[in-house]
Amino acid sequence: MAGRGSYRGGAGRTALVGLLTGLSLISLYLAFLAPSGKLALVAVAGVFPAGAVVSASLAAGFFCYGATGILGLLLIPSKSVALLYLIFFGLWPMVKSLLERLPSRVLEWVGKLVCCNIALAVLWLGLKALFLPFLPAALSQSWMVFAAGNIGFVIYDIGFSKLIAFYVARVDRGLRKNR
Repeated sequence: MAGRGSYRGGAGRTALVGLLTGLSLISLYLAFLAPSGKLALVAVAGVFPAGAVVSASLAAGFFCYGATGILGLLLIPSKSVALLYLIFFGLWPMVKSLLERLPSRVLEWVGKLVCCNIALAVLWLGLKALFLPFLPAALSQSWMVFAAGNIGFVIYDIGFSKLIAFYVARVDRGLRKNR
């Protein structure tokens, strides 16, 4: 998922990151407005930093993540939406990119699951009251949250990889043709 370079410098990179930041922020605002599906919309907001990583660089992904997170905290009335983005979904594309550079698939998945469990611990133990609205009533105990969270994360990461592959094949290729 490492950035391959058509937008590595100057105005094109800035414009791309600005556009992706705006789209990510719109997704966060829609998550605030939506009566259900908030978690899915916050996850969609995390797709845009991945586009920045693929089309520009890892640094561009971090910039998109940081700008969206700061603007989300300032502009979106529901801070839980912005915090969920900051703690996991917005940061994940860059962490995923770094972990997928490891030489071993086993180390890669261990690292991914460690990151998932750190995020779950922060969300469940540190900010439980903010995130209870995101959870189904069946997940009332810690072990249930961690078990369901790890299963959901593995499915999410595999799907996210497929989405990145689609982005590379269709969107990024189109961006490169138009340059």
